[in-house]
Amino acid sequence: MAIAVAQLLRARGEEPVAVSCDAIQVYRGLETLSGAATPDERARLEHRLVGFVEVTGEFSAGRFATLAHAEIDQLLSEGRRPLLVGGTGLYLRAALADLQLRPPVSVELRAEVERELAERGPESLHSELDPDLAATVHRRDRKRIARLIELQRAGIDPPSGSAQLWTAKLRRPTVLVGLTMDREELRRRIGGRVEVMVAAGGIKEARSAAEAGASRTARAALGFEELLAGDTEAAKRAHRDYARRQLTWMRKMPGVHLIDRTGRDDGDVAAEIASML
Repeated sequence: MAIAVAQLLRARGEEPVAVSCDAIQVYRGLETLSGAATPDERARLEHRLVGFVEVTGEFSAGRFATLAHAEIDQLLSEGRRPLLVGGTGLYLRAALADLQLRPPVSVELRAEVERELAERGPESLHSELDPDLAATVHRRDRKRIARLIELQRAGIDPPSGSAQLWTAKLRRPTVLVGLTMDREELRRRIGGRVEVMVAAGGIKEARSAAEAGASRTARAALGFEELLAGDTEAAKRAHRDYARRQLTWMRKMPGVHLIDRTGRDDGDVAAEIASML
C-alpha cells in the first residue's frame, strides 16, 4: 500500500520515503519471517530502518525512537514525505511521539526471566502478572510478558492499561490511516502469507537465526518459535492472534482514519489515502 501511495505522490511532485516501524524488520537475516520489503519493492520505494541490526543483537523501542526521530526530521528538512509503515504499535508510537520509558532491569534478572520463559512458556509467566496487567497483554505474547515480569519483579511500575499504548500528543502533524478488511478474508490471507513464508525458506531462516544465537528480541519474531518446531499451523494461529490484537489496538487510536479495503484494489485505496495528504 505504501508503494501504491508513493507512486501517486511522485506523480504530483513529491519525494516519499518509507520508514519501517516494525520491531523485527530491523534485523538482518529475518527478512522472510518479518515480511521486510524485497529488493524489488525497495527499488520502487526507498525504505529506511530495515535490516541494520545483527540477529544476535538486542534492540529496543528507546533506541528505535532516537533513530526514527532523526530519520523523520531529516526527511522533512529535505522537503520529502515520510510514509511510516509497519505493524508494531509501540514502534509506531516511538517514531511519532516522545516515549516515557521505564529503566532497564539488571542483566541477572533479565537472564532469570528468559530462562523461566524458555522452561515454562509464556502462559505460565502470564499467570504471575498482576490481574490489571495481565488483562493488557495476550498470554502468548512472549516479549511483552517478559518485560512486564521483569518490571514487576524489579519493583518498577509498568505501563498501566491500553492508554499507554498510544498518545494523541505527536511530534509532527500526522495523518493516521488504519487498514481493515473482512475477518474471514483476513484469515485466509494470513494463512496464505504463512504458507508463502514457509515456501520461501521461513523455517530455514528461523533455524539459521537460532543457530547463530538470535537475541531474545529477535526471537520475538511472529511465528519464530512455532516455525523452529516445524509447526506451520501454530505459526498461522500466532499471526491470527496478533492481527486481532492489532485491530483492537488500532481502533483505540484517536484520530485514525479506518479504511475497510475488502474487495478494493491497492490503487483505489491508495487514492483515498493520498487525497487526505
